[in-house]
Amino acid sequence: MSTTRHLVNRRRRLATSPSRPSPSTELLSKPVTDEEAEAATEEEREPEAVTESASDLEPKPNAAAASRPRLRPRLPALLCALTVLLGAFAAWAFTSAASLRDEPARQNTALTDIARTSEVKGRIGEAVGAVFSYDYASPARSDRAAKTHLTGRAVQQHKDMLAEVRAQAPQQKLVLTTTVTASGVEYLDGDRARLLIFADQSNTRTGKDEETTYAAAMFAVDAVRRGDTWRIAAIDTFTR
Repeated sequence: MSTTRHLVNRRRRLATSPSRPSPSTELLSKPVTDEEAEAATEEEREPEAVTESASDLEPKPNAAAASRPRLRPRLPALLCALTVLLGAFAAWAFTSAASLRDEPARQNTALTDIARTSEVKGRIGEAVGAVFSYDYASPARSDRAAKTHLTGRAVQQHKDMLAEVRAQAPQQKLVLTTTVTASGVEYLDGDRARLLIFADQSNTRTGKDEETTYAAAMFAVDAVRRGDTWRIAAIDTFTR
C-alpha cells in the first residue's frame, strides 16, 4: 500500500507541475484507478486521526489533585496556630480566675450567708436606734446604750455627734428619737461587716411651746462581732 501511495503522490505532483513531463516519464507512468487513489488518501489521513486520538486519550491532570499538594502544608500550620491560641486563652482564663478568687470583694458573703446577714441587720438596727435616741429626762439611758453598742472609733464619733443635743436638752427639754427604716449589708466577711442605714429622726421640744421636727438620715456603719453580739465600730456620715 505504501508503494501505491507514493506513486499516486508523485503523479499528482507531476500533474500540477507547470512543465510538461517528458515522454519517458509518461510512458513509465501507470494509470491509477479511483480505488487506489482513495486508499492512498485514507492512508494519509490515518496517521492524523491516530495522533488526535492518542492525544485525546492522554490523561489530563486533575485540578483538585494538583491543588492538594499545596493545601497539605497549610493544614499543620493552621493547627499549630490554633493550638497556640487555645493555650493563650487557657492561661488567661486561669490567671483571671485566680485573681477573682483573691479579690476581697469575692469573699463577701452578704448575699450567700442569709442567716448571718439577717442577724447583723437586726442587731445593728437596734443599736442605731438606741445610741441615736436621747431623752433629757434620762441621759443615763443614752450612756448605757453607747457602752453596750459602740466600740473603737465609734465611741468618740458618737460623743461628737450628740454633743449639741446634750448641751441643749435640759433647757429645751429635748427628746430625740431615731428609727431605722431600712438597712442593707454592703459587705460581710466573717466577724466584720459594713451596712448602709436609712433612718427617720424626730426631735421634740416638750416645753411650753411643744414642737416636733422630722428629718431623714442616711449613713454607713462598720460593725464587728464581739462574743455573741454585733457592735458599731465606726460611723460614716459621708461628710468631710
